[in-house]
Amino acid sequence: MRIQERFDDLKHKNEAALILYYTAGFPTLKESLETIQQMADSGADIIEIGFPFSDPIADGATIQAASHAALEGGISLKRIMKGLKGFTVDCPLVVMSYLNPLLAYGLESLLSDFKETGITGLIIPDLPVEEAESIKQLCEKNSIDLIFLITPTSGEERIRLITEQCSGFVYCVSLTGITGERDALSKQVLPFVRQVKSNTKKPVAVGFGITTPEHIERLRDEVDGVIIGSRVIKASMDKENLNQLIRDFKEATRRS
Repeated sequence: MRIQERFDDLKHKNEAALILYYTAGFPTLKESLETIQQMADSGADIIEIGFPFSDPIADGATIQAASHAALEGGISLKRIMKGLKGFTVDCPLVVMSYLNPLLAYGLESLLSDFKETGITGLIIPDLPVEEAESIKQLCEKNSIDLIFLITPTSGEERIRLITEQCSGFVYCVSLTGITGERDALSKQVLPFVRQVKSNTKKPVAVGFGITTPEHIERLRDEVDGVIIGSRVIKASMDKENLNQLIRDFKEATRRS
């Protein structure tokens, strides 16, 4: 299923998309794929698979810890791709990775492998939109949506540029800083989302710091999707009831 198809379906249901992130290889590749399957079965609408990287710029302590454990366990991009062959879930899969591992693998081969394994989207946090043309062309060739991040410090001109270049959805970073659980949403997030939405008809999803169903309820009438990563990984680390947590998140995306 394509990302846009999922957003169209959810629009008819009057729901925001629940987009969940999980680190591939944490604590092992087998267990991470089992968790991703569990997330899909429990109500995730789209799943981001994080490729571990040794020098992240946007990840907070929880995701860094998961990535470190995966790398210590010997995970690699080739092992992840091998594990994803034949792996299917009933929702779109999006890869989030920093640029260096992708370049080391070989972009043309990797994007062809993405298409073969059913991955439908790619997020590269450290790829500036101005330097993305060659990757964008490869993504288009392989029917992969290239998704860019927009931060609250982005000016109007840059917001227009990024929304024009995005496909799949536009990723709004809710705050200035790194990922991680937060007690409260940033006061700037709703005005920021409205500014982005005024510049595009594409779906707009918000991530970074979304931690509770109450956060989702505050956002769901303003956004097309919410992105949650650190809270899910922390729940996995602490052996919480992940199924119930995700069901609670999904219930919060349903508009009255």
